Amino acid sequence: MKTILFVCIHNSGRSQMAEAFFNLLAKGKDGPFDKLRVNGISAGTQPGEKVNPVVAEAMKEIGIDISGNKPKALTLEMVEQADRMITMGCGDDAAGLCPAKIIETEDWELDDPKGKSLEQVRKIRDEVRTRVIKLLGELQSA
Repeated sequence: MKTILFVCIHNSGRSQMAEAFFNLLAKGKDGPFDKLRVNGISAGTQPGEKVNPVVAEAMKEIGIDISGNKPKALTLEMVEQADRMITMGCGDDAAGLCPAKIIETEDWELDDPKGKSLEQVRKIRDEVRTRVIKLLGELQSA
C-alpha cells in the first residue's frame, strides 16, 4: 500500500480537504480508483487546535464531514513512511515553517483558506478535489 502525505502549516484546511478527498475517491466502491492500494494522511508543521470551520462547512456542503477531524503534527516517522509528500501552498510561507524547505516535496500552491469567505473556500475545495483526482490518475497509471 502506498501512502501519500498531505502537509500544510496548520493542518486545518487544505491538507485536511486533500486527505478526505483522496481517501474517499481511492476507496470509493466501483469508482475509477477503487483498485488502487493507497492511503492518504495529512499533518501540519504547527497544527491548529481544530479544523477551520469554514473549510468544514464547505466540505459538508458536498457530503464530506471533516468537522470531527483533529489537526496532527508532522513527524519524521510520517515523512519516512510516505511514498509521496505534497505540500499545500508553501510558496507563501514567510515564517519558514513549510517542510518543503527541509524535505523534497511537490507543492500544489493553493491559497490558504484561513480568513477567507465560504465562497473563496469553495474554490479552494474544488481545486483540491481536481488535483487529488489528477494524482489518483497518475498513481493508477504508474
